[in-house]
Amino acid sequence: MERVIVTGCLGQIGTELVERLRKELGTANVLATDIRMPEDNPTVENGEFKVLDVLDKDRMFKLAYDFKVDTMIHLASLLSSVAEDRPQDAWYINMTGLTNALEVARELDLLFFTPSSIGAFGPGTPKIDTPQDTIQRPKTMYGITKVAGELLCDYYFNKFGVDTRGVRFPGLISYDTLPGGGTTDYAVEIYYEAIKNNHYVCPIKEGTYMDMMYMPDAIDAIMMLLQADGSKLVHRNAFNISAMSFSPELIAKSIKKYRPEFTMSYEVNPKLQAIADSWPNSLDCHCAKEEWGFSPKYDLDKMTQDMLKKLEEKLC
Repeated sequence: MERVIVTGCLGQIGTELVERLRKELGTANVLATDIRMPEDNPTVENGEFKVLDVLDKDRMFKLAYDFKVDTMIHLASLLSSVAEDRPQDAWYINMTGLTNALEVARELDLLFFTPSSIGAFGPGTPKIDTPQDTIQRPKTMYGITKVAGELLCDYYFNKFGVDTRGVRFPGLISYDTLPGGGTTDYAVEIYYEAIKNNHYVCPIKEGTYMDMMYMPDAIDAIMMLLQADGSKLVHRNAFNISAMSFSPELIAKSIKKYRPEFTMSYEVNPKLQAIADSWPNSLDCHCAKEEWGFSPKYDLDKMTQDMLKKLEEKLC
């Protein structure tokens, strides 16, 4: 991995991943792309950036070819909550965008990464220590596109020899960039509200466990998997990874250790709750650990301490 193109670079993952790639590979070797070009954005201003609609396969090919990339990281998609509001758009954008990216990777012989999600599981999946290989029958359009995406990446590896790789991300928590319409967004919002108002109205009911990960661990995981020995990868496009599993009251309890005045109430959002209830409570991540050394550094309290510190610096 020496020269990289990233789609969907302005999202929650892309913003921090592009920064990391530029530090490790050099600013001139990373092409960040997104469908929009906002003003006063460091991802746009601090390196190579081009506007790209991932539905435009010809432009995607030209950008990758002209930039002489050897790696594509495809992040552009509609997330779980937004996808339920726009299911037809979600299928079209998520699947056509992925197919276009895989075709470019095939034609240019690129190393390829795209993330899957715990949304690829459904209510019939074992909820505790969800196995790496298990039933996947999601009830959301987002989840359906993620299952299809895992299978499509497997197909491109087996049929065409494209070096495809991916992980099933849990909810991701970051102080840098706000999330963009996912079911686990509450776990980011709660920290912002703790700093701004010392109170949070939670849309997910008490006792609802979901897997989570702090963004530094997520970025480390992407980098480690891209640099891993491909011959050792068995579950190359759908590794279970997670760092912690908690319910809303546990994250509130963690915040109160550092901000005792913090309080939380509940106004459950039925749509978000239904999605959350269909997802696992905790994942079995042993395949990622064995095949490429996955090892997260942050637990809940360590993440909370760092999040509150960084957000106080950012907001106050």
